[in-house]
Order: sequence, then structure tokens, then C-alpha cells
Amino acid sequence: MGSGLSGFMKTRATYEDLLAVPDHQVAEILDGELYVSPRPAHPHARAATMLVADLAGPFDRGRGGPGGWWFLIEPELHFGDDVVVPDLAGWRRERMPAAPSAPFFTLAPAWACEVVSPSTQQIDRRRKLPIYAHAGVGHLWLVDPLARTLEVYRRSAEGWLLVATHAAGEKVKAEPFDAVELELSALWIETTEASEPAEK
Repeated sequence: MGSGLSGFMKTRATYEDLLAVPDHQVAEILDGELYVSPRPAHPHARAATMLVADLAGPFDRGRGGPGGWWFLIEPELHFGDDVVVPDLAGWRRERMPAAPSAPFFTLAPAWACEVVSPSTQQIDRRRKLPIYAHAGVGHLWLVDPLARTLEVYRRSAEGWLLVATHAAGEKVKAEPFDAVELELSALWIETTEASEPAEK
């Protein structure tokens, strides 16, 4: 998640612990620890919103692109004992023709995206990336709305391979969505110290 870490438990967490977390917070279980995060600040929310808006038309709806995908914001993913909530995730419809009726997914998405913040960057990189790789996620994006960068990763036999790093206002074709050009400047929001909420 790009939202900040507000606490964790040292004893092995259970799903009941996760369900006890208030709805206005995001809860995950990573390597047996419960992580509770607040909802994201404006730069984070803007980046996630605009990214899914740009991808959904051509890849989910098939408008100006190949279609064939489902996209969800903050889906709950269950990988064994780990419960992970990426900012965005996408499944190929050929593997998941319809969404399950359960409130969570056990099928790994083909693509996941984390919008990082300074307070959770280490969790995203050190805890969540290995979990995604082990679960079989094929592609991963890390978006940093403060540094204004997009890192594109592909899973390989050796682990995550950094395919490309893009920055600022570049126009990019980033796998697995390289059929359509994305304009990164649309992801960033201008804020002022007075109006921007405290960093997560």
C-alpha cells in the first residue's frame, strides 16, 4: 500500500484480528503480522484514480484498446496466511471469466500496482513484493507520486526484474499494457503545504 503504517502486532495475526480493524483503515497480514494503515493522502489517491481511469477504458472496456482485463481498486487478496491489499490489481479475463462472490480473491492477479509513500516504501518493497512473486503475480508497478516516478517490474525465475523506470511527464508504453500510451503527468497532483494533509 502507499498508505502509511500505523502499527503492527508481534504475535501471529489472524483473520479475526484483521476483521476487527475499523472500516476507515486498511488492514493487511504480511508474514504473520497485522499492518494497519490510514486511507491515502491526496497525491496517492490522485495517482491511483487516474491510473485506473486510463487503463480501464482500453483494457477493461475495450475502448481504443484490446480489452480482456478486469481492474479493481484495493481488492483483498488471500495468499495462504497472507492477506494483501494492493492499490490496484488486474486479472486477465481468460483466467478469471467472472469475479468470485466471496469478498476476497485467492487467484493472483496478472498485474498489481502499489502507490508508495515514504512511510511505507520499505513495507511495499521488502514485505509485499516477495509475497506477490511467490503468489504468481506476473507484473508489478510501483508508482511514487512525490518523486513522480513509475517503476515497471516483471516476475522472472530469479525474482522481480526491473524492466523500466519512467519519470515526470513522460509518455510511456509500459508492460503488460504497452498496447496503449500513458501520459504520466496525468497521475500527479499539485498540492500546497497549507492544503495537503499530513503524509501517511
